[in-house]
Amino acid sequence: MRGIAVLGATGSIGTQTLDAVRTCLPHFRVKALTGYANVDLLAQLVKEFSPEIVWVPEEKIEPLRVLLANFSCEIVTGEEGLHTCATLEGVDIVVNALVGRAGLAPTLAAIHAGKHVALANKESLVTAGGLIMPLAREKGVRITPIDSEHSAIWQCLAGNENNAVEKIILTASGGPFRTWERSQISVATASHALKHPNWNMGAKITIDSATLMNKGLEYIEALWLFDLSPAQIEIVVHPQSIVHSMVQFADGSIMAQLGLPDMRLPILYALTAPARVFNTFPRLNLLAHPTLTFEPPDQERFPCLALAKRAFEMGGTAPAVLNYANELAVARFLRGAISFYDISAIIGQALDAYTVKPLSCAEDIWEAEAWVYERLKD
Repeated sequence: MRGIAVLGATGSIGTQTLDAVRTCLPHFRVKALTGYANVDLLAQLVKEFSPEIVWVPEEKIEPLRVLLANFSCEIVTGEEGLHTCATLEGVDIVVNALVGRAGLAPTLAAIHAGKHVALANKESLVTAGGLIMPLAREKGVRITPIDSEHSAIWQCLAGNENNAVEKIILTASGGPFRTWERSQISVATASHALKHPNWNMGAKITIDSATLMNKGLEYIEALWLFDLSPAQIEIVVHPQSIVHSMVQFADGSIMAQLGLPDMRLPILYALTAPARVFNTFPRLNLLAHPTLTFEPPDQERFPCLALAKRAFEMGGTAPAVLNYANELAVARFLRGAISFYDISAIIGQALDAYTVKPLSCAEDIWEAEAWVYERLKD
């Protein structure tokens, strides 16, 4: 039996992770859970999975204690408490489903503690891939991807370790504005952007999908995960979200991984690989999807993709600036404080103004984020 800590258990990826875990019981034991705003759901999960420890923000401790009256469970908070969840004895796999910059410190803590990490928090690799991947190799731990695209690549590479990769092909749905004119997109509201045509995701990642920043972050993530050069990554828009990504090998052959747009499948594989576990999730019926199409991304209508590529080329701490500027800009857009294209404008201006520094430790990232915060704070 393997112990699991689920960081971000009440979010979209976290709840689907626990759905996947339910299919594998009794092979897994949930030993730690973290939640944020939804203490009612967190309390239900605690009662169902009986973890040893649970994390919430300080202001949620008392409400959670009331909900868990007569139920024995240690409740922790703060950075130290999150570190405890990520490094808990008996945990074999840390599922990092936290959103945004908050996911980096627990990722590093888990690796230092020798825990395997199933990673949905793409910001960890975007900002600190140059720290995380060497550390994981040093500690002998696996970083298994939860993103459907990276999971697809990982699955296509299985058994092909000795075969040269010519390129990988990352697929993007195109988001809700794929067919909109730029003039229409410019006046789109958050409610428009949150209507993803295929995936059910949290608010931040859904907006990132609408701007194509999500694909830009995945581009950087893939460079680190699979040790590739920028020339080896192609991005194509695939509106049906059936082909989750592809690998083209040196002989020209292409392998693809297909499936319904259901995050529980890559989550389950991240937890059980190389084994494949029977489940009752819906199956892909190709006859129900007779047409699969591909098209190039439009970087004029969706400039965030080019910004992500630029940040990686700048190197050092530039991706941390990109990531946090995007995080703050998306939060403003969701509040209705800025327009859709203000998101990319804010990020671009931050990259223009920033003096890149080498990345040697996590503190370099914190400094870059502090610079972004001072520049963009309301």
